[in-house]
Amino acid sequence: MVVLSKQTTEQYSYIRNCNKTSSFSSTGIIPVVDLSKPEAKTLIVKACEEFGFFKVINHGVPMEAISKLESEAINFFSLPNNQKEKAGPPNPFGYGNKKIGVNGDVGWLEYLLLKNNQDYNSMRLSVFGQTADKFRSVLNDYICAVRKMGCEILELMAEGLNIEEKNVFSKLLMDKESDSLFRLNHYPPCPEMALDNKNGENVVGFGEHTDPQIISLLRSNNTSGLQICLKDRSWVSVPPDYNSFFINVGDSLQVMTNGRFRSVRHRVVANGFDSRLSMIYFGGPPLSEKIAPLPCLMKEKEESLYKEFTWFEYKKSAYATRLADNRLGHFEIFSAS
Repeated sequence: MVVLSKQTTEQYSYIRNCNKTSSFSSTGIIPVVDLSKPEAKTLIVKACEEFGFFKVINHGVPMEAISKLESEAINFFSLPNNQKEKAGPPNPFGYGNKKIGVNGDVGWLEYLLLKNNQDYNSMRLSVFGQTADKFRSVLNDYICAVRKMGCEILELMAEGLNIEEKNVFSKLLMDKESDSLFRLNHYPPCPEMALDNKNGENVVGFGEHTDPQIISLLRSNNTSGLQICLKDRSWVSVPPDYNSFFINVGDSLQVMTNGRFRSVRHRVVANGFDSRLSMIYFGGPPLSEKIAPLPCLMKEKEESLYKEFTWFEYKKSAYATRLADNRLGHFEIFSAS
């Protein structure tokens, strides 16, 4: 459990604009994929088609790398507010709290958003002073391990789809111009949630949204809060698992599979008693990469559901919207029939 100072939690005013959960279940629904098993590729494809989300075990990311980065993250979020703010304001990168983006979205969290660029990150991490080099080293070790896992998952995905070019997805993450991001989110305990909430309303931690990138690799501590939206628009809670990773299909992957895989809509609700710390690697393509359905996945006479766009075009469009908007809506091709 993350333990932070009283000063950290007192900076938040209550945010009560999260609707009730329409249909709530907590266990037995989340797909689990053991990456060490031969059936992993089949299970990954099935999970991406049905949920756009799954949990992976035997992922190969060393627990030492995870624990070290989590410790550094706890140290950062435990700093006085005036020190943390030296790593901001977010534009969109850097330290931010409550405000998510520039379009009015807010949440019960503080965060540190970093680029796939060590020189840029060095400016933001200078708040660590003499320990900045240690943070950079720990961060780099973690990102390298998680990116490797992500590429393994994407290659298993390609195999499961019977794509001849095994690295058709993973090469985009490994490209030296890959526009991948890394985010640390801290959700302090919410005193209001700890009280008897007669209306059954949740407090927003991070509002509902899809991720624009190809794939998101999430690891969090043992505190609940993450929820995903099913095809019937009901929300289910994802039980936390300290030892595993959770994988999100992003909008770009939905387009590349022509809608066969679905980009999962998800959100985080505040926790009444415990801090939640999550670490997310967003695997993105180079800015100039053209995103369109892969011809090898298109059946005979199948038409594209989406207009072709570059990752730069989609990223610019996505970040100009509210979190809950249908970001792919501007790029969908609607049949005249």
